[in-house]
Amino acid sequence: MREVRWTPQESEGVEHLAFDARADGFYIESVLVGERDGRAYGLMYRVKCDLQWRTLRASLKLVGGAELELHGDGEGNWHDGHGLVLASLAGCIDIDISATPFTNTLPVRRLQLAKGAREPIAVAFISVPDLQVSRVEQAYTCIEPGSEYRYEGIDTGFAAELKVDGDGLVIDYPTMFTRTLPLV
Repeated sequence: MREVRWTPQESEGVEHLAFDARADGFYIESVLVGERDGRAYGLMYRVKCDLQWRTLRASLKLVGGAELELHGDGEGNWHDGHGLVLASLAGCIDIDISATPFTNTLPVRRLQLAKGAREPIAVAFISVPDLQVSRVEQAYTCIEPGSEYRYEGIDTGFAAELKVDGDGLVIDYPTMFTRTLPLV
């Protein structure tokens, strides 16, 4: 098991994440405190991925507030914690939790891009702190396999070059997050 920490660059906060690779997939558990749009929050989340890095389950809970549970089949079909089919997320394999750099690891690892390759994808975007889920279009380009990728928010026009470690965990996300533990 590995543990990492990040701090946001534009506001107060910290995230502490535990990452565990097991025989049946990858397990992530994290807690973070932060602030968005003047609203302070605490968030706990868990993510389970299969051995191909496809998201199978995500559970999020705001301290003292809302909860969200998503279940995926790894093929782009989703339902919520009550079994309700989420047709708007059809085709999304990955999730993107707005308050953490961790979820960039999911497509970085799953796509296994060759140098110079670019892949547009649809993801289930989870905004924090309201825990609203929507489908968004993104793209990843491999700058250097296993160490640097370009993220693009196709819908927003935002782009950043992400440096990652050997596990695909973000080291540096310019203007957004800085890893504080371990530094490399």
